[in-house]
Amino acid sequence: MDLLLDDLLTEERNPTSMDIDLLSTEGILRIINQEDQKVPLAVAQEIPQIAKAVELVAEALRNGGRLIYVGAGTSGRLGVLDASECPPTYNVSPELVQGVMAGGLKAAYQSIEAIEDDEIAGATAMKRKKLSRKDVLAGIAASGRTPFTIGAMKYGRSIGAKVLSITCNPNSKMAEIADVSIAPIVGPEVITGSTRMKSGTAQKLVLNMISTSTMIRLGFVYSNLMIHVQMKNAKLRERGRRIIMAACGVDYETADQTLRKAKGNIKLAIVMLQHGVSREIALGRLKKAHMNLREALHWQSGRRENPA
Repeated sequence: MDLLLDDLLTEERNPTSMDIDLLSTEGILRIINQEDQKVPLAVAQEIPQIAKAVELVAEALRNGGRLIYVGAGTSGRLGVLDASECPPTYNVSPELVQGVMAGGLKAAYQSIEAIEDDEIAGATAMKRKKLSRKDVLAGIAASGRTPFTIGAMKYGRSIGAKVLSITCNPNSKMAEIADVSIAPIVGPEVITGSTRMKSGTAQKLVLNMISTSTMIRLGFVYSNLMIHVQMKNAKLRERGRRIIMAACGVDYETADQTLRKAKGNIKLAIVMLQHGVSREIALGRLKKAHMNLREALHWQSGRRENPA
């Protein structure tokens, strides 16, 4: 039986904001800010579960799978947003991390609320995505009870895909379906039921952690540098030069010249500079290290040395 809204923590009234409509603008902002400060603390409590999710996702992506976010309303939009940021940040295929929301992409900018009540539509959306047992499906819903998202998650389980649940209510229906349940408990919203606020912020933080940590685990980050950044505009090309300068301790001109020789490949440029080798030799070392930069930097004369 579906939960009533009265049963959901995210739908309760917040005693701190009962008289918020009587306050000055600054008073309103202080209450919102005070409540927002609870969000990262709630997310921190879920780090063990988030870590489990990251390991599942990284393993799936290593083996040819995908990460598919599914949600409705704010939760769906957050999934689409996180997925859309992965290609420009890490130069990965748009197919690798995808966002699916009830009502399709049109619902990302225009509210289409009724579709979220259709559990069958959620399963159908996953069939259209050709979801497979190689993939990880992450259901996102503040309530933990959205039928569209539940339908997608049930379908995922039925075909053997790994399933994650990202909610802001404890003991939810979605948590029962999932292999890993992530549920930062942020409490009642400042405006009753407006889960785009604290709940949405918590979900955004969790998605940031999952996608970023996964890319780190897959070798798309060296130190804390975005070595796979997609240099498709002037700002990103400039960022590429700065990354090489930081990684290799060289000046701007050297970074620029080497990046040109590396044909825009930041990892190649770093290996070329650090080892003093040609593009061809640097590429060979990267291939031997399965394109992992940190591993490649410990290859000398065709053999791997242990890091100091």
